[in-house]
Amino acid sequence: MRNISETSVNDRYRVPKPRNFAELPLYLKRLASGFFSRLFYIFKLVWDTKRSLLFVMLFMAAFNGIMPVVGSIIGAAIINRLADAYSGALLTFGVIAVLLVLQFAYTFINQAVTRLYATVTSISGEQVSNHVKMLIMDKAKQVDMAKYDSPDFYARMENANREAGMRPIQIMSSTFSVLSVVISIISYIAVLFAVSWWSPILIVLVSIPVTVVNFVYRRKNVNYMFFRSKNRRQMDYYASTVIDKDLVKEIRMFNLGDTFTEKYKNAFDEYYSGLRRLRIEETLYGVAAAALTTVVYCLLYIFIAKGVFRHEFAVGDFSLYTGAITAIGAGVSNLITSTASIYEGTLFIENLITFLDEKPTIVPCIEEPRHVRRNTAHTIEFRHVYFRYQGMDRDVLKDINLTIHGGETVVIVGLNGAGKTTLVKLLTRLYDPTSGTVLLDGHDIREYAVDELYDMFGMIFQDFGKYAVTAGENIVFGDIERDAGESARREAAEQSGANVFIEKLENGYDTPLMRYFDANGAELSIGQWQKLAIARAFYSDSDILILDEPTASLDPMAEQDIFNRFNELRKNKTSIFISHRLSSATIADTILVMENGCIVEKGSHKELMEKKGKYFTLFSTQAARYVEEKDAVDD
Repeated sequence: MRNISETSVNDRYRVPKPRNFAELPLYLKRLASGFFSRLFYIFKLVWDTKRSLLFVMLFMAAFNGIMPVVGSIIGAAIINRLADAYSGALLTFGVIAVLLVLQFAYTFINQAVTRLYATVTSISGEQVSNHVKMLIMDKAKQVDMAKYDSPDFYARMENANREAGMRPIQIMSSTFSVLSVVISIISYIAVLFAVSWWSPILIVLVSIPVTVVNFVYRRKNVNYMFFRSKNRRQMDYYASTVIDKDLVKEIRMFNLGDTFTEKYKNAFDEYYSGLRRLRIEETLYGVAAAALTTVVYCLLYIFIAKGVFRHEFAVGDFSLYTGAITAIGAGVSNLITSTASIYEGTLFIENLITFLDEKPTIVPCIEEPRHVRRNTAHTIEFRHVYFRYQGMDRDVLKDINLTIHGGETVVIVGLNGAGKTTLVKLLTRLYDPTSGTVLLDGHDIREYAVDELYDMFGMIFQDFGKYAVTAGENIVFGDIERDAGESARREAAEQSGANVFIEKLENGYDTPLMRYFDANGAELSIGQWQKLAIARAFYSDSDILILDEPTASLDPMAEQDIFNRFNELRKNKTSIFISHRLSSATIADTILVMENGCIVEKGSHKELMEKKGKYFTLFSTQAARYVEEKDAVDD
């Protein structure tokens, strides 16, 4: 699978470069079609967020297009009247005073409206940014877990997140700015026609090289940003690692700060070298195009100056016409820059479109999904299940055949990488098998409503979440839909033993945890966090309890206490434990021993010990280590 960071923009947008001149029109047509479809998508984003903003922008486009021409005409009129007065013409001061009042009124109106518009776009831009962020978060809740294993997906999500801020509103502003510029250019062309019909055409023609440079390098810039997406992610990771408060102790003790700083520098050097070359090339071509433009403008100024010397134009008209030339040139340049910026922006926004177009596959496979029966025993069955993660060339699970009966307690043991957690991910339908079938109560698990399926499971993951909210909220997250009241929350904490430290916190269950947002936030030990995670399992009203290394951070005494408590919790429930501490396996009805993605042994503790196979070796080795540790402590 090719990483998106190594994929060109042409590949991503499926617009292959023309192989010959005959294919050029189709190539340009496809580029234009993609550009306008993305631009329309952005318009729709703004429309869905703040419809009034589009009307404000439309008004400002017309206002900004007309006002410069009005200002130029007023300025030329003032200069002409002053020149007439200087030459001895009979004029009252009142005429000039009126023109000066108009000039300052124009200036005030222009500044006031511009400031109001900036305020409106700033406020509305925050709303648009919020709307896009909400879309990204909603989509992140829907996409398959398998997507998070893909570098391709991460690159899309990173680019979408990065561009989700003000990019849509910037594109909108640039688009309406183009409209303003077009109105101004047309107005100034009408003014300049009084001098010559060919001068506006010449100004437009001389702007073509600048146009080409801008568009070529906007596309090269976007291609480069995609190509170096990995470098940017590396820089973000290394920089955040050095300042991560949870890692600062280890980084300081192991003296890793210089190592990660060096890694950051190397990633930056790779990223910067190509970017610098691009910028220098663009500048050199831009300077050459600017030199050509300057020569043409100089010749046009000389042409108009000759007209003044021949008394074909008034002195104020020189200001008006040269101002028109400058304004048309600046307008064309602005038009080119804004259009190139819009084009570049729409290419970047394609990340957002692609990300939001991700279609989940973890959905019911039938039109009318089955509903999960709750508060009853469930039977789970694996039939010839194979699974491999996306991008891998080997199976993580191989021909898994297994039946777990309602109310049964199953413990899954094995060395790291044996496939234990992956098995649970398929059981809970976080992933679908590569082949084979997982059945729930005799039906394919894919036939059930996914949300109902998830509600059926009470989970504690090995890498459980540590949330920067209150202690009470951390418990309630075990079943966010359940409104069981404060007593249920306290009972869950007591069952897990978390109440011992929670009640000592400054504000008890209302104490914020971690110090991300609150200087008075409580910092817990890993063992305390684990008890809090276990409290979530006690709080959830689940039919099937799944515990992935639930006591890994607890000492043996605390672990035994938790398992005694679980004996109460798992009554009338199907329970599945994953554990490296095999002492916990003795409580199981069935023990599954996994190795290299296969179930190599199955049975009760007594049966497997008598068999003297893999489980016997693992259990005996671990038991001997515990005895040695105990003897060492006694000595």
